[in-house]
Amino acid sequence: MRERPISSVPKPAILLLAVAFCMQIFWHFSQPTTQATTERLGAPPATATLRIASIGEPIALAKILMLYVQAFDQQPGLQLSFRQLDYIKLRAWLTAILALDPAAQYPLFAASRLYGEIADDARQRVMLDFVYQQFLLDPNHRWKSLAHAATLARHRLNDLPLARQYAQAIRLHATASEVPNWAKQMEIFLLEDMNELQSAKILLGGLLQSGQITDPHEFRFLEQRLIELEHKVEKQK
Repeated sequence: MRERPISSVPKPAILLLAVAFCMQIFWHFSQPTTQATTERLGAPPATATLRIASIGEPIALAKILMLYVQAFDQQPGLQLSFRQLDYIKLRAWLTAILALDPAAQYPLFAASRLYGEIADDARQRVMLDFVYQQFLLDPNHRWKSLAHAATLARHRLNDLPLARQYAQAIRLHATASEVPNWAKQMEIFLLEDMNELQSAKILLGGLLQSGQITDPHEFRFLEQRLIELEHKVEKQK
């Protein structure tokens, strides 16, 4: 079959086709643009409700909820910054997740190393306080996150008293043999940074006399630090 030349097509048909084409273009561009809207993080259900919903598998539900919370800044068509998250509600979610799975370390890791490292003092303090309060519930297993929180308080917030509060909590409450000496000694060096040399000297002297330091190299290092502190204290008089 031979193709008919376009000149053989009736002009009314060509005009109708052109009008239909123009109408389709007009319809396409007249449609409202679909815009991605931000979904806000709501408050979590009550812990009792979550336990019922877990159907006897609270740890599995805790992991699912952690994935949900951590992926909340990635929404269809949007990438949110942590600044756009409600940190009070975020803290409530992390608290609920830990209530379901108290042995979990990841919620504390996320609080101190992800959400806690945002350049926003108020939000940082919310996360650091969350880590501190949760540490007090299980010090010997949660000291790592509080040690990092102390570092953030010292170097990001420049809040030496807060950093010392966290370091002191580790010294007083994280008493298991598995907790390393450097974590228990953080308070001494923070006191030195705060120029509270006499207090640092007393703590360090007590530590050396306690018999907790069994490594000879570490003992000599701390002994030398004590001598240096004593010289500094003498100069302050």
